[in-house]
Amino acid sequence: MIESGLPNPHTLAVLILTVVALILFSREKIPLETSSLLVLTVLAVGFEVFPYQGEAGAVRAVDFFRGFGHEALVAVSALMVAGHGLVRSGALEPVGRTLAKMWSVSPSISFLLTLVIAGVLSAFINNTPIVILLLPILVSVSLQTKSNASSLLMPMGFATLIGGMSTTIGTSTNLLVIGVAADLGLRRMEMFDFILPALIANSIGLIYLWLVAPRILPKRELVLADTSPRVFTAHLVIMEESLAAGMTLSEVIGLTNNAMNVEGIRRSETTYIMPLPDAIINPGDRLLVHDTPGHLKEFEQLLGATLYSAGDEVDDDHPLQADDQQLAEAIVFQGSPLQNRTLNEIRFADSYQLVVLAIHRANERIKSMPQGLGNLNMRIGDVLLVQGKRDQISELKQQSIVMVLDSTTDLPHSRKAPYSLAIMLGIILLAATGILPIAVSATGGVLLMLLCSCLSWRDISRALNAQVILIIVASLALGNALLMTGGSAFLANTFVHMTEGASPTIVLSSLILLMAILTNVVSNNAAAVIGTPVAISIANTLQLSPEPFVLAVLFGANMSYATPMAYQTNLLVMSAGNYKFWDFMRVGLPLILIMWLAYSWILPAFYYS
Repeated sequence: MIESGLPNPHTLAVLILTVVALILFSREKIPLETSSLLVLTVLAVGFEVFPYQGEAGAVRAVDFFRGFGHEALVAVSALMVAGHGLVRSGALEPVGRTLAKMWSVSPSISFLLTLVIAGVLSAFINNTPIVILLLPILVSVSLQTKSNASSLLMPMGFATLIGGMSTTIGTSTNLLVIGVAADLGLRRMEMFDFILPALIANSIGLIYLWLVAPRILPKRELVLADTSPRVFTAHLVIMEESLAAGMTLSEVIGLTNNAMNVEGIRRSETTYIMPLPDAIINPGDRLLVHDTPGHLKEFEQLLGATLYSAGDEVDDDHPLQADDQQLAEAIVFQGSPLQNRTLNEIRFADSYQLVVLAIHRANERIKSMPQGLGNLNMRIGDVLLVQGKRDQISELKQQSIVMVLDSTTDLPHSRKAPYSLAIMLGIILLAATGILPIAVSATGGVLLMLLCSCLSWRDISRALNAQVILIIVASLALGNALLMTGGSAFLANTFVHMTEGASPTIVLSSLILLMAILTNVVSNNAAAVIGTPVAISIANTLQLSPEPFVLAVLFGANMSYATPMAYQTNLLVMSAGNYKFWDFMRVGLPLILIMWLAYSWILPAFYYS
């Protein structure tokens, strides 16, 4: 039994810090990694300055840094990298191409299959690359079938969240809950231990996403899916050898059969020439034009001019005349390294060997680019027209810097894909059969991907997410502090008193609902790590098996459906689908209700019947 009574000063301080941390984690204006580092620092400094002697001994600052070496964090990081290896090698591309082809046969069945595949893949792979893979496919098929793309994107994103609840490696939340529970003395759950109750509940959720969610979502005009040809803004640069050099503007326009409309002439960063018919065009002038990609390339050829982004160089690393050249359109999404930055700042041309020719900005015609396209601040929803070699555009698609919408030809299937698929299968099988812990098998898999050239160290650094790492470490430290000071016992005691006299079913249901509410306003990892020791304490107080209570935390903390900030893929979907905050509430709240009721029935049926 948990003893009742007021918490001691250290416990009270940790409880207050927990509340402050949950508030910080829910603030959009404060980076999550900053809040995590703040919590970690306060804990370390606080317990060093004010020592605490608990039943297990003295609590020291170093205790709160052990999360950096926690098995769950190692597993999460290794799986993030291995999942990136699948994307980097193009191993998921055949899935995308197959789904795209099926839409011409039966859109409804194809959408259901898309949801199922998204869920199945997310049970074993981080869902972010899966969402990035499927977003352009759904946008493309909606354009081809003239259907409402906004009715497809959010259900697909939620399907990946639902699928991740099925196995111990499906989400970082799952790994943390299982790892913390094992640290507290519970049997370590195997990969498929709870797959049966998850499949039952998840099937109900997928049916809702297939049949109901698309019908209650309002139609949104997507910034990346205009049904009319996109009009891009570009600079046509007049070279020394250009046919247009020395001509008047009217003569230059005549070369295009009067099809080109010039809105401005930039002679230097500070000098502009009015686009009057008798204005003389000099070498080095940049003509500001707005048109479709096909017309822009036609004007380039007719005038002997050049489309390019200021600062880009056309040389052996950036050729524009190779046989395998492609044009591709790519969108700047929420969280992209290009967001609120310029192409020159991230050295786009040097890094990706691609030239940005033009930009499309939804509902706005860019009137001027005084420092060129390379120095124009990019916004969410901006669509870039890029040109380069086929393999470089393929690499850009896999890098997740921008979301490539389409290109002139299909991208090739990488010869490294079979290796990455085999390695990922080996990671899963070794962990599923209990031969190796998931942290060990995933780390070994990353090494094999490096040796097989499926990944480089640069890819690994890109795949690792500082935000995820720091929130996990801070959450583990906060959970550890609650446990060592008796804070988790105090919270468990309070919860038991509030549900006094209720059946185990009601207690489990209440815990699931509490976690579902927390995960939509704070980090799901924080909710999971803080909730797990509390759940075990509740079970011990009620003298019940702790396993269903741990699963209640796991399932509840994964119900990140009601707000766009609840999970990183929600933000991706929000940007791509042009959704509003209330669109998530409209679809997410009923989904939370469905999943809560399903698990409230399934967990007691499996464990207490």
